[in-house]
Amino acid sequence: MFTGLIQGLGTIKPLSKDSWQITFVNKLDTIMQDLAYGDSVAVDGVCLTVEEILKDGFIATASPETLRRTTLGKDETQTRYVNLEPSLRVGGKVGGHFVMGHVDGMGQLICAEQTATSWEMTFTAPEAIARYIVPKGSIAINGISLTVATYQPENCQFTVAVIPLTYSETNLSSLNPGSWVNLEGDILGKYVEKFINPGKTSHQEEITPAFLMEHGYL
Repeated sequence: MFTGLIQGLGTIKPLSKDSWQITFVNKLDTIMQDLAYGDSVAVDGVCLTVEEILKDGFIATASPETLRRTTLGKDETQTRYVNLEPSLRVGGKVGGHFVMGHVDGMGQLICAEQTATSWEMTFTAPEAIARYIVPKGSIAINGISLTVATYQPENCQFTVAVIPLTYSETNLSSLNPGSWVNLEGDILGKYVEKFINPGKTSHQEEITPAFLMEHGYL
């Protein structure tokens, strides 16, 4: 589990079709100080397991499902920056929101506009992810915990306001219109959807908006 607060940047280099070398480019001491074999690290929001520790990074592999859902499966030969976050330790601060590192799918940057106080960035999202997007709700973009400013359901587009510190300290600043990003919807929305629409094998009473109203929740 992660918080969506990026701890550093790295570069990613493919070693094979399912194996990568991640090299830290800043805040090396912060990430490396207690990194161990078998640890989980979010790489652009993708939870990967450390299989080999290097002097300035680590090596990890990804499953076919991860390749299908994330930017790791994109055919990119040039070096690119990735956001890095070690897993949340017991007793650690949760400054963003609970991010699982289980990317739901990919979106694309439409535009990024600088304002007096922030960068306003607009992205597309697949319909399967868009249903979890709500204004003022949370979403993870390349592993970064961000708050949804606006959402346009008719075209599955949403906008986030990014403060200058986050913009400069993450790979958001290296994105161009059309760039692919990893998206993870808020885990709370997924569980609410599951409870409201239980599977056919569930023996519990169906939880619907009418049920919640009857029991004083709405």
